[in-house]
Amino acid sequence: MSSHLAAVMPTPRARLAVRPTATPEPARDEILVRVRVVAVNPVDWVVQGTSRITYRWLRTPAVLGSDIAGEVVAIGSDVTRFHVGQRVFGLATGKDRGRDAVREGAFQEYSVLLERLAAPTPDAWTDDEAAVPPLALSTAACALFQPAHLGLRMPTEQDDARTREVVVVWGGSTSVGLNAIQLARAAGYDVVTTASARNADLVRDLGAEYGADHHAPTAVDDLVAAIGSRPVAGAVALGAGSTDACIEVLRRTGGTRLAMASTPISLADLVGRRRLFPAMIPVFSRIGLATARSALRARRSGIRAGFVWGSSLRDDEVGPRLWGEVVPRAVSAGALRPVPAPLVVGTGLDTLQGALDRQRAGVSARKVVVRL
Repeated sequence: MSSHLAAVMPTPRARLAVRPTATPEPARDEILVRVRVVAVNPVDWVVQGTSRITYRWLRTPAVLGSDIAGEVVAIGSDVTRFHVGQRVFGLATGKDRGRDAVREGAFQEYSVLLERLAAPTPDAWTDDEAAVPPLALSTAACALFQPAHLGLRMPTEQDDARTREVVVVWGGSTSVGLNAIQLARAAGYDVVTTASARNADLVRDLGAEYGADHHAPTAVDDLVAAIGSRPVAGAVALGAGSTDACIEVLRRTGGTRLAMASTPISLADLVGRRRLFPAMIPVFSRIGLATARSALRARRSGIRAGFVWGSSLRDDEVGPRLWGEVVPRAVSAGALRPVPAPLVVGTGLDTLQGALDRQRAGVSARKVVVRL
């Protein structure tokens, strides 16, 4: 059996170590990819720093990472959309419950992707750019299109006329927010959002008709005024404080659906501690209380709210439709761009731990990527 190198988390909460691991054969519905570039997401340092608590099912050693760009080196027996030598990008789901945390992780030289969660890389995109969208794009799609969340119609070739319905995206300059704006627009919805002043032009360039300054005390009022009398299809809440703000916007505009993609309190300070206990007790207590309070507010306002799991589209029709139909068509039409812009912080597996640390420290409107 052949082997390759991987950046492995050897034990819970351990820092990444480069080690050899067996190169897998693709299953019937998988493609084996030579990984060229990976991106880093907040979930990666959350898993590394809190896996005993937040990802109790995750067995170590584990390979983290969700975003892959590379080329196909082998295909499963049932694969029809890809061929050997083709450039691809896609979503790795090794961290999920019931998946293989080594063979399906992104942070390694070779990884397997499910055919239904991958797409051909456009000629106009570099591998740096192609590594940016997978998890953020998938999370945005879950929030917008899954029946458990906003339940919007997905983009189709027949979407020529636009609807008057509005989608609210609080946190439009986040990775998920930028992709949510593009997908909602591609599906025919108007979008109002929030962003800092320095990112206002970016969200408007992607199709948001209005961008309120999320730092402004009048942000909720500004969004409500921008919506006017139009019906609201739902809201996507991204970032600390976004849930309560979205509930207020929906309450005042008659919207009834809210998709939440962030915890109410950041875990960044907790994961940097040497010991989780007892520091985790007040942090998770505050998260639990804030979540319960927001859920009660939503219920009293007739709003259905739920948390988004970005890779859950692996097991429903949204995943195959997004990656097999929507992404190739939207890219070809210029309706989907690889945003935010990639920020290359290293080359080689041994630079990945530094990339996780860099992402945890905060990056505005950029996506941390590492070339392998």
